[in-house]
Amino acid sequence: MSSLYQDYLVEPRTFSDYEDFKKNCRLKTKKDFNFAYDVIDRYAEEFPGKRALVWINDCNEEKIFTFDDISAESKRAAVWLTSKGIKKGDTVMLVLRRRWEWWVLMPALHRIGAIAIPATDQLLESDIEYRTNAAGIKMIIAYENPIVQGEIEKAMPNSPSVKYLVTVGEKREGWISFHGEYENCKAEFPKPQGEAAVHNEDPMLLYFTSGTSGYPKMVLQNYDYPIGHIMTARYWHGVVEDGLHLTIAETGWAKATWGKLYGQWLCGTALFVYDMNMFKPARMLEMISKYGLTTFCAPPTVYRYLVRQDLSKYDLSKCVRFTTAGEALNGEVYNKWLEKTGKKIYEGYGQTESTIICGNFMDTPVHPGSMGKPNPLYDVEILDDENNPVPNGEVGELCIHVEKAHPFGLLIGYYKNEELTAKTFNGNIYHTGDNVYMDDEGYVWFVGRTDDIIKTAGYRVSPFEVESILQKHPSVMECAVTGIKDSLRGMAIKATIVLSPSYASKDLKAVETELSTFARENTAMYKVPRVFEFVSELPKTISGKIKRNTIREKDNS
Repeated sequence: MSSLYQDYLVEPRTFSDYEDFKKNCRLKTKKDFNFAYDVIDRYAEEFPGKRALVWINDCNEEKIFTFDDISAESKRAAVWLTSKGIKKGDTVMLVLRRRWEWWVLMPALHRIGAIAIPATDQLLESDIEYRTNAAGIKMIIAYENPIVQGEIEKAMPNSPSVKYLVTVGEKREGWISFHGEYENCKAEFPKPQGEAAVHNEDPMLLYFTSGTSGYPKMVLQNYDYPIGHIMTARYWHGVVEDGLHLTIAETGWAKATWGKLYGQWLCGTALFVYDMNMFKPARMLEMISKYGLTTFCAPPTVYRYLVRQDLSKYDLSKCVRFTTAGEALNGEVYNKWLEKTGKKIYEGYGQTESTIICGNFMDTPVHPGSMGKPNPLYDVEILDDENNPVPNGEVGELCIHVEKAHPFGLLIGYYKNEELTAKTFNGNIYHTGDNVYMDDEGYVWFVGRTDDIIKTAGYRVSPFEVESILQKHPSVMECAVTGIKDSLRGMAIKATIVLSPSYASKDLKAVETELSTFARENTAMYKVPRVFEFVSELPKTISGKIKRNTIREKDNS
């Protein structure tokens, strides 16, 4: 066996069922664990030629990397990064979509002890400017998309911490060429010692994630974070030795580290990366069939499109397990998929702040729409507002106890925000902000956010961010952004707007078009409202706060 995950199990063995798994599956770390040295380099040394990554794009270009390749190229990249002054603790943003270089640069940053900040290519000038200043970003590495790089350039006058802009692909004026420089570096990078040594508790990874008020939060993970994803990959995704796994996610989102890097490699399976310009259901099914994928994970939105295809045209027989997360899976989609393929879809739930928290682990029976059962890694309990447990069937907040120990994979805190960290871990309990209930069989069911976050097609969107954009338009006097049920996306973004007097007499359809265009020009596409409603006033509390829940209740009644 050439997978390494059992080295990090307290009791390395096969678990007979969920109850055995829940009771006995525990993880451990090693001193100064570092994914680059202890996983990638170890595979390269002990299992030469072991496949790590299969990468293709829409032009049918294909690259296959072994762990020997990833080890050498990430060392070469680490040498290059340090030549630019990147050192332990520095923050580096990666805007690389699904370019194969991401799998070289992430471990390169881990080798140094720098903090990686994966980011989506949908960010615009204001998004980038906020991130560079909030995290003190020193370098931005982006692929050669002129629109993406143009937005980054527009943010630079107000981003004083950024010292280097690096392009991956075609050369661009004012940018350093990654390939033009790193390929000339030696593939030798010894593990840092002394003050430069990297330790388990050091910050490794930072994600920006939307909240319901203020700007995105900065979720910080340490060097033990990858170990927590053994639970994600082995026991939920069900990856197999020397298999080929695909999680549909762009590298700017935390789902990429859930399904496109850490747990999968720890568990000995290779990654399949399809660098697509646009999701096409038929093309995706062709890839699963042609490359013989063994495990597959996608948000429910993707399954809604896939199940509408003629699935009899594709060979899905090698795929032993299909999984989904991001929102509840509709029972109708689950049943149609099972009917057409004979395969179940195993659901899971977690956050940017965590690894998988609940899921259909191993062969746990699937109850469509349920998040599954708790991950043994987390001491999960459903609590009321006073932190008291609620009985089965009663709604409460899903919480994780951390009194005894801080579990692998749970954030170490919000970067540069001690107040928010203390609030989130109030009472030595991590508060997820998600309302759920547990049934008598131990399955957890999602009810809604304790706040107003919107989950649309797998993305998390803060109402505050969208409202802030819309309120810059002269037509908007007041607005409230909420989620509304959508058959394809799960939730669609809705803007309820009170028009300013100068627009009150204008054609509403024309105003809607103007607002939609304005939003598209000023924020990421996934944040643009798809539904507009114009009202004379918004529902508010006595203190003047907008009651988004009243709008949601009206829309869903």
